[in-house]
Amino acid sequence: MKITRAGSAPSTKGPEDWFTGIVRIDPVFAAEEPGRVSGSAVTFEPGARTAWHTHPAGQTLIVTAGLGRVQREGGPIEEIRPGDVVWFPAGEKHWHGAAPDVAMIHLAIQESIDGSPVTWMEKVTDEQYRG
Repeated sequence: MKITRAGSAPSTKGPEDWFTGIVRIDPVFAAEEPGRVSGSAVTFEPGARTAWHTHPAGQTLIVTAGLGRVQREGGPIEEIRPGDVVWFPAGEKHWHGAAPDVAMIHLAIQESIDGSPVTWMEKVTDEQYRG
């Protein structure tokens, strides 16, 4: 058994290559071998968002505060609110982030395959974000 206390891992700024706007990542948990699951609380300031990306084993988002947006490639932009659970299947190209005028926090949970939980791609343009 292992107990991890909130705030035991340092917060990090979302890297500019992977995010647009102000994003903070707070690690919540990471599995020890042979486990592969990790989770982080991610805070997006208004208008902030991820770049397009995929996950080799999929990703679950649990919205905890604010108002956000998600989009899978070829699909419409959808609004997400506290309590919503979003599932992206393995390999599905997508992005997620805050609404234009409201911040959003979600818990992001994903598994690593061959040591990687994500493949980052191009940034979401302002035009794509606005829909």
